[in-house]
Amino acid sequence: MRAPLEIVFWVSAALIVWTQLGYALALAALARLRTPAVVPAREPQQRSPARGGAIKQNSNPPEPPPSVSVIVAAHDEQQVIAAKVSNLLALVHPRELLQLIVACDGCTDATAERARAAGADLVLELPRGGKIRAQDAAVERASGEIVAFSDANASWEPDALRELLRAFADPRVGYACGQVRFVQDASGALASNQEGLYWRYELALRALESRLCSITAGNGAIYATRRDSYIVVDPIMGHDLSLPFKMVKRGLRAVYVPSARASEKMVPSLLGEFARKRRMMSHTWPIVLRGGMLSPRGYPPAYAVMILSHRLLRYATPALHALALGANVALVAAGVGSLYTVTLALQLALLLAALLAGPLRTRPLLIARYYVLTTASPAAGLWDWLRHGTSAWWDTAEGTR
Repeated sequence: MRAPLEIVFWVSAALIVWTQLGYALALAALARLRTPAVVPAREPQQRSPARGGAIKQNSNPPEPPPSVSVIVAAHDEQQVIAAKVSNLLALVHPRELLQLIVACDGCTDATAERARAAGADLVLELPRGGKIRAQDAAVERASGEIVAFSDANASWEPDALRELLRAFADPRVGYACGQVRFVQDASGALASNQEGLYWRYELALRALESRLCSITAGNGAIYATRRDSYIVVDPIMGHDLSLPFKMVKRGLRAVYVPSARASEKMVPSLLGEFARKRRMMSHTWPIVLRGGMLSPRGYPPAYAVMILSHRLLRYATPALHALALGANVALVAAGVGSLYTVTLALQLALLLAALLAGPLRTRPLLIARYYVLTTASPAAGLWDWLRHGTSAWWDTAEGTR
């Protein structure tokens, strides 16, 4: 009985370490050995034939920028929609090539009126069908060669669209997402939610994936596709996870553009963040199990390893932790070596630190609690989906407006 338990423990522990740390180290090592898959698109330059001559711009006229439709799906966003439209109108892009569309998803407040008053080019008043269907309706009415998407509470930097569009100079690129920064409450108090720390790590992984192949997920705050590459997905399956891997299956690339920056408010409490991730995971499991992510068909080999490492194993981490803990307890109970007493003590210490983070708000304890709760969110989301399904509708996360 000892050998099977040891195998279960060590395999589970190894997979946890791989998906949480080893994968990042492997990507970083590969990135040092390989050149970037996409060279950032900039105006071509040439050097004077004379030695030491100054760099000149190519005499050929630059390509005109593409027309773009920026789409904001909104449900009862009267608090922020005017500021959002104003933010998009300030983007560095020719106004005649920029179409702003606000797709109101069953709004019961003044979202539509305030969007029009703020200067949106097109405001769609739609029956409640969920964010994805609102975006689909907006794409049908879009006139731009590129369709870009944002959330009502996200603020783009003025050059964000210009930077995002650089990716599409490469005809192989079908999807590009920018960098979103989560902004904490300005009170200066130590927030219980440690999402900012995790998100910086996630963005570092995303940059490495993009450099080597394609990203495995995007974000809803700032992303774009070619209009003729837009994919209609099941309304409960969000774009963040569906579009990147589906683009890859179509022979296109999905890339990350860190210079295209946006920001939005962070959920202030850790319990609020857990609820947000739990809701997100209830949308994720349908994508994994019946939306095509699990099928390797269409994946290049390197991308298949990325999906396995960064997505499938990450979502399986609650089960891996449960297996490691259960096998560890059984091994200690059987008196198998002091090493397993140490590994059990480490696992229990993590759980204890998470419990102590309630009364003792110190950063190491808060990080432990963040890890435990967010690691549990895939299991909670799976339970929710299996128990009562997932609605296409969405609710505003606590404290993000």
